Amino acid sequence: MVKLGEKSAGDRHVVIAGGGPVGLWLAAELRLGGISVTVVEERTEIDRRSKALTVHPRTIEILASRGAHRPFLAEGLTIPFGHFAMLDDRLDFRELDTPFPYTLFLPQARTEELLQEHALGLGASIVRGHRVTGFTETGRAVTVQVTGPDGAYEIEGAYLVGCDGTGSTVRTAAGIDFPGTPSTVLGRLGDVILDNPPPSGFSSFRDQGGVMVAPLPDGRFRIVGVGPDSLTAEWPGDLTLDELRRSTAAVAGDDFGMRDPSWLSRFGNATRLAAEYRRGRVLLAGDATHQHFPTGGVGMNVGIQDAHNLGWKLTATLNGHSPEALLDTYHAERHPVGSQLMEHSRAQTALMTTFTPEGLDLRALFSGMLATQPAFNLALAERLTGLAVRYPSTDPAAHPLTGTRAPDLALTGTDKRLFELLRPDAHLLLDLTPDGTLDRPTQGLAVHAGPLDRPPAAWRELRAALIRPDGHVAWAAQRDDTAEGMHSTQGSPWRKIVETGSGQSGERNG
Repeated sequence: MVKLGEKSAGDRHVVIAGGGPVGLWLAAELRLGGISVTVVEERTEIDRRSKALTVHPRTIEILASRGAHRPFLAEGLTIPFGHFAMLDDRLDFRELDTPFPYTLFLPQARTEELLQEHALGLGASIVRGHRVTGFTETGRAVTVQVTGPDGAYEIEGAYLVGCDGTGSTVRTAAGIDFPGTPSTVLGRLGDVILDNPPPSGFSSFRDQGGVMVAPLPDGRFRIVGVGPDSLTAEWPGDLTLDELRRSTAAVAGDDFGMRDPSWLSRFGNATRLAAEYRRGRVLLAGDATHQHFPTGGVGMNVGIQDAHNLGWKLTATLNGHSPEALLDTYHAERHPVGSQLMEHSRAQTALMTTFTPEGLDLRALFSGMLATQPAFNLALAERLTGLAVRYPSTDPAAHPLTGTRAPDLALTGTDKRLFELLRPDAHLLLDLTPDGTLDRPTQGLAVHAGPLDRPPAAWRELRAALIRPDGHVAWAAQRDDTAEGMHSTQGSPWRKIVETGSGQSGERNG
């Protein structure tokens, strides 16, 4: 670990500003790759007021790819349906192609505790009650200014990653723009005791507004609502219990015996996306890159997925397996995902804040589509959960699987599945040739030779596939592709990807 106020040992140290779920997952990824890391968190302890309550299927897959998912599954409540814009009909997760066709209902405070235990167990240094205030960058390092209880000091690292929220100090200090639109809607949130709670999964939407009620593990309930009076850019003052009672009763016909709030808050729909995810030795992830209305419970999940994309790339760069240019692919791949997050959030916000007869008819039409069109329901569920994310190749001849997320394939000859073989410091080569002749050791490469056990249709005709450390396909070849170069120790596309560190290849074969 790096001692406070001292330089890091060598050039393999990363400073992370922000110890929320995103910063903690990134820290764990870097430690698994042998990288020294210091997480600087302003809060002295984990905030018990959980903004996020939902862990999506793709995030559970990410946890599973590092063997970190079991505590989450043990504690989280599995929910096979999800809401979209408070519509009456729900998204159905049961048909998703994943071992985890559900969301986990788990307060963010507990998610942070589990991720902190994971990161600390891997040797990450986490300092609380300290705040990153700025940095200076040289050609080979970044010196991070920090303020703690005993005053100011500096930490030197090879890179600084801002996981410090929408008001990111790191983003501001780096001069990275955060363009977007201001808030025009204010939602209501209250964590309260209910003497007469409604049935589980209760929600209601009328011309008077919309309200959702969800049970919390401590016996409280979370009430989230919007109404015609939410359509304002003016701050009406802090939310009161009386206002939450009145607005809830106006929609649901009952305030459910609401009392003893532990948290009352308003939240807006300001929507912004960082113009750059990387500038030199400074990178951003999570809420430091995207701000949006909290629709569908996706924000924390997209942030963890940012960290998962970035972690292996920093590891490969700092371990000398890849050139620094690999880090440029982080922005190229994740910025479009952030842009899509903005689009989906705005679309749901529009549906949640329309109270006219025309707007209510639009909601009814859209809700009916979810109920009667399974393909539409599935496509929307795949997008919301992150399972549909694909990092497209620039080569039009790329195999169709290139850039897609690899499923948890069953592998013959082992009792393990694909997720268990993924590592943050190595690509995984699936050698599906009959004689396993692609099985040659290469730095930064793990190999599994043998056929797949009952693979999905898209994988049945493959000759080989290279899986990135984050679980996305870097390269694939069909059975009927030419074998030239496939068995060579020089020049194979998969070998070039591993040796140069490029994210993926557009080539179909060797």
